Amino acid sequence: MKSALLPMIHWYQEIGNFYTIKISSTDIPATLAKIKQLWAAQHPGYPFDYHFMDEMYNQQYKGDEQFGRVVKIFSGFTLFITCLGILGLTAFSITKRRKEIGIRKTLGASVTGIVALLTKDFVYLILIAVVIATPLTWWAMSQWLDNFAYHTAITWSVFSVAGILTMAIALITLSFQTVRAALENPAQALKSE
Repeated sequence: MKSALLPMIHWYQEIGNFYTIKISSTDIPATLAKIKQLWAAQHPGYPFDYHFMDEMYNQQYKGDEQFGRVVKIFSGFTLFITCLGILGLTAFSITKRRKEIGIRKTLGASVTGIVALLTKDFVYLILIAVVIATPLTWWAMSQWLDNFAYHTAITWSVFSVAGILTMAIALITLSFQTVRAALENPAQALKSE
């Protein structure tokens, strides 16, 4: 896939380094035993060495598959560390604004209003991050795909789905702390005043 197909001619000769045989996939061990027997009769003293074309074809892309696995593992680590960071920032922000939340609840603020107040700043930051990351990711993916002769086009739907998933994961992470802070008794926050 990294180089284009070139025009070619297949020239079949009686004497060559390799023989290509198409076999049925129903009983491969029996077929290989028969081929080995015929090989030993025709070419005594030469070892019967074989391989399957699909294995050779798949071997070419082993490096790309390993690269994909590494990217998935590091993406998972990145997502986990990001969620921990959002959780820590939310806890810090709630601790810092604990009295404000208590006063707002005393004055009649709803739980959804307090949750919206606490998550609004984080949503803006995540939207800015998505806006900055989208063109950079598109450029990096385009550079990587240029190494392949046959590749797919990068559509914007990929980035919109990634942005929506990012926002959903961040809101789920935020919701644990913010809902707990919004449901807290305001008397606990205002006790020291």
